[in-house]
Amino acid sequence: MIFALPLYDDNPIRETPVVTYALIGMCIGAFLWELGHNPDVVTFQYGMIPAVVFGYAELPPRLAVIPPWATIFTSMFLHGGWLHLGGNMLFLWIFGNNVEDLLGRFRYLLLYLASGAAAALIQAAVDPISDVPMVGASGAIAGVLGAYLVVYPWANVHCFVWIVIFFWIVTVPAWILLGLWFAMQLLSGLASGPATPGVAFWAHIGGFVSGVVLMLLLRPRSVMLWHAPKTPVFASAPASAINEGRRTFYPGSVPAAGRSPRPPSPWN
Repeated sequence: MIFALPLYDDNPIRETPVVTYALIGMCIGAFLWELGHNPDVVTFQYGMIPAVVFGYAELPPRLAVIPPWATIFTSMFLHGGWLHLGGNMLFLWIFGNNVEDLLGRFRYLLLYLASGAAAALIQAAVDPISDVPMVGASGAIAGVLGAYLVVYPWANVHCFVWIVIFFWIVTVPAWILLGLWFAMQLLSGLASGPATPGVAFWAHIGGFVSGVVLMLLLRPRSVMLWHAPKTPVFASAPASAINEGRRTFYPGSVPAAGRSPRPPSPWN
């Protein structure tokens, strides 16, 4: 049995990622709120339903509590279970702080919401008559992953690797980790039918591509792309090193914040 789980990157940041923490808090808060209500009702009220968004169907009055277009955004903060929530928040915590540090808070939030909206619409366009609600921050977070990749492809991501009875922490370049993730989403999306319920693969694909494009459009001119590595990749340590965190390996596998200092801007 082989199992791998990303834990953190060793990419330094300059400022506290306030927006990333706020988004994580809002998703956790929304999920706790869901637990106190009927999950099926909440999903139909605030989840994105393609047939409703495109006008092919209508919800009964007790479920139509907000305009259909608004569910494109409310669906980003709902999740289908603890594993769904935990996986999304882990990836947002690992990669979101650096993207926020690069773009500034306003532009980062714009990228997040725009990627999430694009992801939802692309998933809906694949099967516009579907009456299955879509929930989750995966599309928006996929946009963050795409944005991270074009700036920090060689950043080291520390992964917990379990092979049968052996455990290690291994540093993996972001381009391998995120590239494999995107390839899996693309292959899964092509292999599954458009009406197949389950994971919204096309939302992941659409969000990722949107994040790449938006990073190219929104990044400050001082932010460089495709940073070269400063440290070796595939370094390993025993699982007990997890207590030492980033100090176990080489601190800062890529330049801090990926940019030179710039004057204050209303976009921050």
